[in-house]
Amino acid sequence: MKYLVVTTHPLANSLCKYLTEHVVNKLTAMGHEVVVEDLYADSFEPVLTAVERESYYSGSYDSSKISEYINRLQQAEALVLLFPTWWFNFPAMLKGWFDRVWAPGIAYDHAGDFGPIKPRLDNLQRVLVVTTLGSPWWVDRFIMRQPLKRVLKIALLGTCARKSKLKYLSLYNSEKLNEGTIERFRRKIDKVLDNWGR
Repeated sequence: MKYLVVTTHPLANSLCKYLTEHVVNKLTAMGHEVVVEDLYADSFEPVLTAVERESYYSGSYDSSKISEYINRLQQAEALVLLFPTWWFNFPAMLKGWFDRVWAPGIAYDHAGDFGPIKPRLDNLQRVLVVTTLGSPWWVDRFIMRQPLKRVLKIALLGTCARKSKLKYLSLYNSEKLNEGTIERFRRKIDKVLDNWGR
């Protein structure tokens, strides 16, 4: 399959980068075609421009500055997102990637009456999220009710890539980890990818 791996962390020695390397090596060893977008290394500009926003409803979204990102998204059959959850939200860099790349005419079409949008990412079959959180699991699940998982599943994939299956893996207490905990989490990632490879 054609995998697009999008990773987002400013530090080269971060746990996020370590897990990204593991995922890429695993997918490559399984024989998949893997394209990696490291948004920080690419110096991706997350800010939606005035021209881009003005073109949202003009009938033709201005994708001139991000055409390569769009092409990679449209060609992907599977997507892996690796990022830290900060303040129970996406890092600004990744939020900007959604704002600019998942745009009308690319990820979806506007309805004529501005009703429900129409999905365009029918090629996207699988989405794996690998995220780290400093908080314990019960805060994310019971107090915050997993806001990012809901946004991805309902707002993004539910409207733009309805045929895709989401698997969401969270590594909690990420500031107090040991090698055993990281290894167990790696095995969870491997299990998902192995199951998808069948």
